[in-house]
Amino acid sequence: MVTVHHRYATVAGHRLFYREAGPADAPTIVLLHGFPTSSHMFRHLIPALADRYHVVAPDYLGAGASDAPSVSDFTYTFDALADLTLGLLDRIGLGRFALYIQDFGAPVGLRIAAAHPDRVTAIVTQNGNAYVDGLGAGLPQKLAAGTLTEDDLRGMVTLDATKAQYLDGVPDPTLVSPDVWIHDQALLDRPGAAAIQQALLADYHHNIGLYPKFHEYFRTSRVPLLAVWGGNDEIFIADGARAYARDLPDAEIHLLDSGHFALETHLDAIAGYIRGFLGRLNTLSVERDGS
Repeated sequence: MVTVHHRYATVAGHRLFYREAGPADAPTIVLLHGFPTSSHMFRHLIPALADRYHVVAPDYLGAGASDAPSVSDFTYTFDALADLTLGLLDRIGLGRFALYIQDFGAPVGLRIAAAHPDRVTAIVTQNGNAYVDGLGAGLPQKLAAGTLTEDDLRGMVTLDATKAQYLDGVPDPTLVSPDVWIHDQALLDRPGAAAIQQALLADYHHNIGLYPKFHEYFRTSRVPLLAVWGGNDEIFIADGARAYARDLPDAEIHLLDSGHFALETHLDAIAGYIRGFLGRLNTLSVERDGS
């Protein structure tokens, strides 16, 4: 059984939670979660990787077991989440690392990568969007345009919406445990928690303006990228995975018969793709070093 540590570190006066497993001297992969969940979404992926990799999975401020100051005491933006997440990685001594980005994890992780390309060894994107091509119809378009109404925002933090994120696009819903949406909704229902996520949803449109910067980062860095994508996702659709190949022609892209939270149904496939992808990169790195 893989040992997973549950730790805290203080960054800019805020106590941030993270899960950590694997050998400290192994290559590191940082797992960045989406909305409306936390590092809990990686509870099975962490042990699937930690025999070979040093795995770190933080909770953003306002999510999971991290501090959650109210929206009146803290201005929740994706810029702020990226700064705090990078501060956590610095605080625990991570110099270079691969990134796994999903949903909210994409704008958080890609801010870090674009600002510090020398520190990011590879990117794994699982329904982590960086292209307008990847925006589904309806609410995702309003999210990107910054035109969500108060009713939209209230609806996006309800049990029905949370459950739908897990089940939409999944051919066999019996493969997804109700524990996941019950867990996430319990966290959303804490006093002030929904307002935090609504503030981030309202800020989301600022991420779209950064897409050209992210694309330039891809082209100039040639960062190795693996897309393992729930191809039936209605939020960040399959075209978002394919779009990465425009700026990274060597990107490895796999579309899975699943939805937004593809780890719930395709854990083994995703873990296998990641292990193969990172393993090939590590082998190339050793060969280049002449070891």
